[in-house]
Amino acid sequence: MLNLINSDKRWVRWATFAAGLLLGLVIWEIVGWSFNPAFMAPFIGGDGHPGAGTRLVAFFGDEEFIDSFASSARLFATGFAIAVVTAIPFGILLARLTWLRISLESYILVLYVTPMVALIPFILSIMGFGFWPKVLVVVLFAFFPILYNTLEGARSVKPELLEVARSFRTSELAIWRDVLIPYTLPFALTGVRQALGRALVGMIAAEFFLSTSGLGEELMVASRNFNMASVLATIILVTVIGVILMRLAQSLEQRFAAWRGIEQ
Repeated sequence: MLNLINSDKRWVRWATFAAGLLLGLVIWEIVGWSFNPAFMAPFIGGDGHPGAGTRLVAFFGDEEFIDSFASSARLFATGFAIAVVTAIPFGILLARLTWLRISLESYILVLYVTPMVALIPFILSIMGFGFWPKVLVVVLFAFFPILYNTLEGARSVKPELLEVARSFRTSELAIWRDVLIPYTLPFALTGVRQALGRALVGMIAAEFFLSTSGLGEELMVASRNFNMASVLATIILVTVIGVILMRLAQSLEQRFAAWRGIEQ
């Protein structure tokens, strides 16, 4: 009986989501046909009004666009991976070493509140054009949400757990492996989820302001040509990828948060 009720709730949720999405597409189609194609594009479109959805489907048969997508995916994956593997250990280290946290927290806060787009000219002047300067931009966009959530998670570890570990003469490496990392992981995954959207923004910003390439170049060229169907299609693609990635991260976060609750 309980399974049947849960199934009905899921069906209602998905039906509501589909109805809302369909209504939005209908409104978009009507509004799109009401404007000049140079300023707005409908979703499906037709003669004289190219559609964003139609253009999005056509993208996957365009070899040049596929190359741009692969370039952006490589940039995003490299920058985001570096942000994850550096921010999580650094956040735990700051929680373990109070003197280090106190000495660096002002600088970290200043960097966190600084608009990362404003740093792109400095990165350009120091590192020039190329792949790695753009990777650095993505890293800077994604690093701090992961760092702060990991730091707060590591600082919230119960002192009793650490005292028990010390009483058994546990090494620092074992404390990290058996206490700090398992306890902090749900918090770190929250930071990962928050950082995904910022990393996508950083990817587009890097491709805009450094050497134009990837999806950023597609957006720039389409906007210069007043090709709103291509602009909106590219935005839809980036948005859908972001939503999918954030949903996956949210599922992992909920799984590990439930595990931590059971352990406690």
